Amino acid sequence: MLQPLAPAMAITAPELRGQRALQDLQPEMPGSDLQQQEFIKADLSGFNLQGSDLRGAVFNTTQLRDADLRGADLEDVVAFASRFDGADLRDAVFRNAMLMQSRFSEARIDGADFSDAVLDLPQQKALCQRASGVNSRTGVSTRDSLACR
Repeated sequence: MLQPLAPAMAITAPELRGQRALQDLQPEMPGSDLQQQEFIKADLSGFNLQGSDLRGAVFNTTQLRDADLRGADLEDVVAFASRFDGADLRDAVFRNAMLMQSRFSEARIDGADFSDAVLDLPQQKALCQRASGVNSRTGVSTRDSLACR
């Protein structure tokens, strides 16, 4: 009598690319060039990526809790359902970023530039409650970039 087979577990190509990219990362990588890297279900909690170039990177359900992204360039980033809780985002640039279903609880955002970023309305309102400062590179105030009222 034939035994039922266990379901096969497959990993998608983006997940493979994301795992390969993650293998090359170290917890201390300030100023790194990580343009257009894919981080799928990655745990980057507590990583130091201060001043890194992450333009065009993809963060899909990625943990960035307590990560140091001060002054990082996150322009054109796609961060779907990612967690930036407690992250240091001071002076970071999120211009044109797609940040749907991402969370920013207790993230430090002084001087961050969210110009033309797409955020869920509850997150945008919560960020506006603590928005302050002006981005040192773009000259845009955090409040203006979030269209706070």
